[in-house]
Amino acid sequence: MNCYEELVARGLIAQVTNEEEIKKMINEGKATFYIGFDPTADSLHVGHFMALCLMKRLQMAGNKPIALIGGGTGMVGDPSGRTDMRQVMTVETIQHNCDCFKKQMSRFIDFSEGKAMMVNNADWLLKLNYVDLLREVGACFSVNNMLRAECYKQRMEKGLSFLEFNYMIMQSYDFYELFQRYGCNMQFGGDDQWSNMLGGTELIRRKLGKDAHAMTITLLLNSEGKKMGKTQSGAVWLDPNKTSPFEFYQYWRNVGDADVLKCLRMLTFLPIEQIDEMDSWEGSQLNTAKEILAYELTKLVHGEEEAEKAQTAARALFSGQGNLENMPSYELTEEDFTDGQIDILAVLQKSGLAPTRSEARRNVEQGGVSVNGEPCKDIKAAFGKDAFGGDGMIVKRGKKKFVKVTLA
Repeated sequence: MNCYEELVARGLIAQVTNEEEIKKMINEGKATFYIGFDPTADSLHVGHFMALCLMKRLQMAGNKPIALIGGGTGMVGDPSGRTDMRQVMTVETIQHNCDCFKKQMSRFIDFSEGKAMMVNNADWLLKLNYVDLLREVGACFSVNNMLRAECYKQRMEKGLSFLEFNYMIMQSYDFYELFQRYGCNMQFGGDDQWSNMLGGTELIRRKLGKDAHAMTITLLLNSEGKKMGKTQSGAVWLDPNKTSPFEFYQYWRNVGDADVLKCLRMLTFLPIEQIDEMDSWEGSQLNTAKEILAYELTKLVHGEEEAEKAQTAARALFSGQGNLENMPSYELTEEDFTDGQIDILAVLQKSGLAPTRSEARRNVEQGGVSVNGEPCKDIKAAFGKDAFGGDGMIVKRGKKKFVKVTLA
């Protein structure tokens, strides 16, 4: 199976502008393609996972990735998929986030010897003269067509700022610059980016002639992928200091039955034939598939050693195998105790299982908390220091959150 056919088989391709030519370029390793990442935080999250895996696949087939960091567009904010205006960040914050991104991306993409590039659109966007941009680029865009784009329509009722309205022009200009500077002949993005991407292709055609080669492809579930990065308790980050390898493993171990094979196809590098054999799996076999998914993705992001530790700890919790040494832990100090006691609400809040004491109370009252495997429904339950000796106390909130609480 060629590279493009595999992308299709894995469910990664939704729309293309010229499938035959795109297929030929990818399969022959002649694509120089880019995917953009807005530096809105100091870590990538699992919503970026699909794009990173796609870049790795295409690079393995001989194509050249360009990771475009939106240091310039980050000064504006992308309205796609949003109902409110994104907070404008400082130049210093954006640069810090860009530096963090490259370190994380290097686990997926080989940046050595010209095999890939990381560029920042601040290099050209921040130098643009406003009047020149209006004359040279603005004239190529129809306001009527822009307002028909889905990314703008969903914001019209609540209000779309002129700042955000310029985002499509800026993203289109990115492709134009990348095409001229680096020979970038292909762009990938989520289905919510389709209008912006077509704008880039059209700008190249208008400015450089209809024979200029510029292709667009959208990823089928990139918008859904962004949602993958959010849980009820916050984002699932690729930075181990924000989301531990164990928590990362648990996130994928708990995907829904209907999603596990889809995630295996789209996000892992297991042979497609091996994944297809799992189509008939059901019942307990789906749990095995989830373990495979969690292990493969944790290994990809955090390395094989951390994946092994996370799997061992998870099995210790769910099936009595292994040990609890590698599960997330929190150390209480003497100052956390009052008259030698600490109540369950304080344990939940201090360990990070609940953001506030009131949330902790609600979790306990609703029966969502257990201590060492036993339900804890008494909000006044308190524990002495000896309860946290030995292997510590295993506290669970809901189905996915665990922590081993010990005494320093």
